[in-house]
Amino acid sequence: MKQKLLVLELWGLGDLIIATPFLQAASEKYDVSLVAKPYAQDLQDPFWPNVRVIPFIAPWTAFRRKYQIWAWPWREILRLRKVAAEKFDIGLTARWDPRNHLLLYLLGTKKRLGFPRWKSQIFLTDPMERPPATAHRYEDWRALARALDLNLPPRERLPVRSRVTGDEVLIHTGAAQPVRVWPLQHYRNIVAKLRQQQHKVQVACDPDQKSWWNEAGEKDVAVPRSVTELMVLVAKAGAFIGNDSGPSHLAAFCGVPTFTIFGPQLPEWFAPLHPAAEWVEGKPCPYKPCSDYCRFSAPHCIENVTEEEVWQRLSAFIGRVLLEPALT
Repeated sequence: MKQKLLVLELWGLGDLIIATPFLQAASEKYDVSLVAKPYAQDLQDPFWPNVRVIPFIAPWTAFRRKYQIWAWPWREILRLRKVAAEKFDIGLTARWDPRNHLLLYLLGTKKRLGFPRWKSQIFLTDPMERPPATAHRYEDWRALARALDLNLPPRERLPVRSRVTGDEVLIHTGAAQPVRVWPLQHYRNIVAKLRQQQHKVQVACDPDQKSWWNEAGEKDVAVPRSVTELMVLVAKAGAFIGNDSGPSHLAAFCGVPTFTIFGPQLPEWFAPLHPAAEWVEGKPCPYKPCSDYCRFSAPHCIENVTEEEVWQRLSAFIGRVLLEPALT
């Protein structure tokens, strides 16, 4: 009988995608349950069909008012008590967050692995040393995998998901936080340049950006309301362009080469998991990386990335990935 493994990945879509190689490997050896935001259920069938998803929105993952404990959804939190009754053999989280470690403890997992912070090793049975601070977030999952005798390949040797090569350029202009959004006017000009070169371009955006695109003349802008709807768009794409965001990570793991415009975060931490992925790094800032809480009136790290420097890199990227056969 397989041991029961409980995994916490409570944050964003991109974080779930980075965790996917671990979840796939772990589900071959363990009976895996994943506590994650509800949209993880959309990833279950295509990526980890043998992983059970326990939907949960952790209140400490909210961007604002996360510490207003009186407003937390206590009914939902208390529903997690039934997880403790399942008596998991092992519980782990790749995020060095004391709240995650406390949750593992409260859920009664016998063996608890994680990277301690602020004395949170008191909640862990097996505190671990984090990979170097410059390492990609995927390396945190590789470290946890080694602790469970699982073998995850280095990031540069991760297999690329096979797919039918699409011929569209998919541009998604949204992101979880405004400080990660490259100015929409720049995106509009990039779209025009690509169409002048006879490329088929599909623009997608977040709901709050739709009216801007419509007023800019983009009548066929897509507004995916779920991960499943986003995957339908990705399936038609031969290349993806976007911000440092969940859609970029999803496209990469679906086998689509990605071009990412970074702002407050670091590419060495969050580059999408695709060997052909490229990016433009955000401008220097003394507070970078700033976890999306900008100290200035405008996020200069991304707003000062010029259209010219993006186009110089992007035009070469598009020429390569739409002319070369898809990696399999």
